[in-house]
Amino acid sequence: MSDVDAHYPARGRVIIHLDMNAFYCSVHEAEQPEYYREKPTAVSGSVEMRKGIIVTCSYAARARSIKTGMNVAQAMRICPELVLIKPDFELYRKYSRGFMSIARQFTPMVEQVSIDECYLDITGSKLFGTPLDIAKKLQYRIASEWSLPCSIGLAPNKLLAKMASDMKKPNGLTILRLRDVPSLLWDKPCGYLFGIGGKTEKKLLSLNIRTIGELADTDEAFLNKHFGVLGSWMKSAAHGIDHSPVNPNREKNKSIGHTTTLPQDLTEREDICRVLLNLSDQTARRLRRQKLVAATVQITIRRPDMSTITRSHTLRVPTDDTGVIYDESKRLYDRHWRQGEPIRLLGVALQNLSSAEETALQLDLFHYEEQPRKDALTRTMDALRDRFGEDAVLTAGMLGDDPSALIRNKRIRGTSLQRDDTLLYIDE
Repeated sequence: MSDVDAHYPARGRVIIHLDMNAFYCSVHEAEQPEYYREKPTAVSGSVEMRKGIIVTCSYAARARSIKTGMNVAQAMRICPELVLIKPDFELYRKYSRGFMSIARQFTPMVEQVSIDECYLDITGSKLFGTPLDIAKKLQYRIASEWSLPCSIGLAPNKLLAKMASDMKKPNGLTILRLRDVPSLLWDKPCGYLFGIGGKTEKKLLSLNIRTIGELADTDEAFLNKHFGVLGSWMKSAAHGIDHSPVNPNREKNKSIGHTTTLPQDLTEREDICRVLLNLSDQTARRLRRQKLVAATVQITIRRPDMSTITRSHTLRVPTDDTGVIYDESKRLYDRHWRQGEPIRLLGVALQNLSSAEETALQLDLFHYEEQPRKDALTRTMDALRDRFGEDAVLTAGMLGDDPSALIRNKRIRGTSLQRDDTLLYIDE
């Protein structure tokens, strides 16, 4: 009996996290090894025009300091031999279905979390061998049948399996036991713990909690005081404890939306559009926070007599952009509502959601020059809101004809920063 098998009691769980390595680039290398094998490659939006951003890159490219999110022009200056590849989503989906099919041959308990990763609960899969045997067979079959590299984490829960798969890339296979947590994780910074983002890590640092070990030793009531229910989760996670099940029937969010009952009935288009802009902004921000994009925009309009209509339109390209969502909301309003008729309630909802990771490439294909700058501005605005609150960023359209009046009324003491049609007001 191997050490890993001895660790798991009869009723304990055995979880695998399967993470494909540099998936998009690896798919192209598998399809055309004569062109791409061992070469620095990157999938980017505009290949012909050398514009856009690097969406993913091979390990050979990473060894030459190429990074995801880097501007293509900058990447080419750093690595002139970089091979740019046009994205092929149908091909990626084909390979994703391929490795997922292999995973499901070992257990029906497979939870796909993105196009290139999944969890497997192999607790009941002893017919296929020990947990280590299964992990090795899974890795071997994916490599031999699909020519794809992958990293595997093997652990008693999803949290540790995910962290284990990140420890050795590419082609790693790592076992992470509960008893290994103190020696392997406790000296790491809190941000190393899966599920703790940069904002939370900064707050932990401000409380003089620097490492996962210090987090594990912190009083739970103290954490709950500063982080709410997240505090209890962080305390457990720092000890390597995670009870979340592998869910083979996991459903993606079907829609994200906001509605508002107006303080008084609106009839003027300008006022209505200002509300639609605010609603579009809120829904787009929630979309970006969950790393999703939407293909369908829907508006809801309610009359004073409580009768309600909904109208929707499916976009050519999925988006998380406030401007695109707002423009489509206005078009739907203009097309389906009689001007001057009073409105009691307005709503904007986003539907047909998908992972931004799977569709981000498509977003870049149509606006090569503008997209990186717009994305940078959006990230800045989101970061300001994360730090100062939702009211920290207001678009010019929300302010009306007299932005200074709104500033006076809200006692906003910061100065404005003009970028295109966007005004950032920081409430100090």
